[in-house]
Amino acid sequence: MAYSHSRIMILLFLLSLGTASEEKKTTYIVQVQQEAKPSIFPTHRHWYQSSLALADSTASILHTYQTVFHGFSARLSPAEANRLQSLSHVISLIPEQLRQLHTTRSPQFLGLNTADRAGLLKETDFGSDLVIGVIDTGISPESQSFNDRHLALPPPKWKGHCVAAKDFPPTSCNRKLIGARYFCAGYEATNGKMNDTLESRSPRDSDGHGTHTASIAAGRYVFPASTMGYAKGMAAGMAPKARLAVYKVCWNAGCYDSDILAAFDAAVADGVDVVSLSVGGVVVPYHLDVIAVGAFGASEAGVFVSASAGNGGPGGLTVTNVAPWVTTVGAGTIDRDFPADVVLGNGKVIGGMSVYGGPGLTPGRLYPLVYAGSDGYSSSLCLEDSLDPKSVRGKIVVCERGVNSRAAKGQVVKKAGGVGMVLTNGPLDGEGLVADCQVLPATSVGAEGGDELRRYMAFAAQLRTPATATIIFKGTRLGIKPAPKVASFSARGPNPESPEILKPDVIAPGLNILAAWPSTLSPSGLPSDERRSQFNILSGTSMACPHVSGLAALLKAAHPDWSPAAIRSALITTAYTLDNGGGPLLDESNANVSSVFDHGAGHVHPDKAINPGLVYDISTYDYVDFLCNSNYTSHNIRVITRKAAVCSGARSAGHSGNLNYPSLAAVFQQYGKQHMSTHFIRTLTNVGDPNSLYKVTVAPPPGTEVTVVPDTLAFRRLGQKLNFLVRVQTRAVKLSPGTSTVKTGSIVWSDAKHTVTSPLVVTMQQPL
Repeated sequence: MAYSHSRIMILLFLLSLGTASEEKKTTYIVQVQQEAKPSIFPTHRHWYQSSLALADSTASILHTYQTVFHGFSARLSPAEANRLQSLSHVISLIPEQLRQLHTTRSPQFLGLNTADRAGLLKETDFGSDLVIGVIDTGISPESQSFNDRHLALPPPKWKGHCVAAKDFPPTSCNRKLIGARYFCAGYEATNGKMNDTLESRSPRDSDGHGTHTASIAAGRYVFPASTMGYAKGMAAGMAPKARLAVYKVCWNAGCYDSDILAAFDAAVADGVDVVSLSVGGVVVPYHLDVIAVGAFGASEAGVFVSASAGNGGPGGLTVTNVAPWVTTVGAGTIDRDFPADVVLGNGKVIGGMSVYGGPGLTPGRLYPLVYAGSDGYSSSLCLEDSLDPKSVRGKIVVCERGVNSRAAKGQVVKKAGGVGMVLTNGPLDGEGLVADCQVLPATSVGAEGGDELRRYMAFAAQLRTPATATIIFKGTRLGIKPAPKVASFSARGPNPESPEILKPDVIAPGLNILAAWPSTLSPSGLPSDERRSQFNILSGTSMACPHVSGLAALLKAAHPDWSPAAIRSALITTAYTLDNGGGPLLDESNANVSSVFDHGAGHVHPDKAINPGLVYDISTYDYVDFLCNSNYTSHNIRVITRKAAVCSGARSAGHSGNLNYPSLAAVFQQYGKQHMSTHFIRTLTNVGDPNSLYKVTVAPPPGTEVTVVPDTLAFRRLGQKLNFLVRVQTRAVKLSPGTSTVKTGSIVWSDAKHTVTSPLVVTMQQPL
């Protein structure tokens, strides 16, 4: 494309007259050939704006990207996008996706204790030279979880900034919170200028989610900590001395891709060591997934990226953030809960959970019990203005989950005159319970408990006697067994985009987690709630993700030379799959034994992860080979990696399952074949003892024959790499068209000191 000053000036003049199409516009992330910038342009922004001019577009540039991605974002009509795509230096246009947030005792539950003299916290000085970048809703800097007592100056490598604003003065940052930025151009391009009375145009957190996740990752020790009198004790993050940098990208309407990519770009340029992202959306191919693209650039720069798996469980194929260069974190329970039981008029007790902290119901008194759904769908869900005050005044109201928030349902009941609420799970929610900070006496019960309630009320109606109940709040209960379980809401595999890559990778604490909270917000999140608390209890894979982010910072502090893949490998191969009662991990939604698609490799085990013995490392070139073998085109691979890719060598070397991932997954399409086989090639790197002999133990998935060659690996030095081959053979099984069956096993390498465990998953599919 030939450029000249005169042509550019003419085009810019035409644009000033308003020649652009009035078609409906979409935000695109535009990738360009970085090396193609003509010297006449002083900056890339000038060049990008001229590119828009050449495409006859009046669009303004929202963000420019130069670290994890090369290009810019702009809001374009379809015609403008087509013209821009035709320019020779434009590689790709990625349509923006709207993402959503995946909304004390957990460090102790994980084995991280300040009294330990030789554990992970001690060995890493709590991660004081590491920087965790949290991409979320911002931060409340006044929280004591972010104090900088006894912290030295930020590490010399740090290049970030504290962006001041009206409600976020420069003094908001300190030696703990060393960076704070916000990105809203993508949000405002779609929604118009934000309402500054409802949210803060600054790094300040006006939601609470970002403050909570940041303190889970790296909050300082704070005592006493509790919310509404529950979970009393000491609050602490995973890496209490690690530095924090926050990148606010999520606003009232959600989190926009163009802003998320800008945050990735800034975080890596600033010098973070870990990116924590508790945000997700629809799974799409990696070259159309801005989180995958940004995370690849971060990983290539040596930055560990952990992301939440999503809250779409317990259904299958719900896991998000599935790229193999991202560590995908599901949620588990911990050994603490907050029982609040429903006592029915017939004497039966239904177990529930709540963190209600206000005046309780009168002891010894039973209250009339009413099911809101008798008036229709809206009332069954206790939606705004759906309840008839005449029907619910002075009664405990039974509401169902769905549509509006759980706390909002309580507010609807209270506004209509109800004295209490029982919130019931639906069949898809199962038995998993989430504790909420309600505005009236309320508790949540499982799907079976909800059915029991409705049967009791129906029977009472038949007898023409009033149904009655009360709620008894029992405070905080510790030492719960069995724990952990896979949280009911935690998203499940298999991986929708790459079935050969097991996702989620691991689970971490994500149910009813106490962490910092903005003092300007109510614990229920409702504007009408005037209560305030320095801490709050939230649940979600959003809470599980920063646990792993903090642990990754500690591992990086202990092993500065480890790559992001090595850190992920250490977490995966040392994860455990037995609960505190000695049994297999259970699925909270149905009390059945959980599967690898539920818990991945298992629950993280920090003190074992620091010394895994061996790791499965992965280079950028390995990821390129994986993409080639996953049938991505050279063009689409370039979108992800920013480099031209030649796939001929990769495809001759094997298949996508040969990525040096710590877990192994084989998918067999039967197609009438009776005998099927595949192989995996893996490489282990010695990070344990210089002279060590590892022997393999194979637990083959039922119905398969698994061989490992060689069955012994003799390492002579640190950093040495040795290969092995796994061959999996199986016979066809009887399946109906369109169905599948999954069998699991493991491959374990062990010496006298270390145990390196890899899940092995075999899926048999009968095509339609």
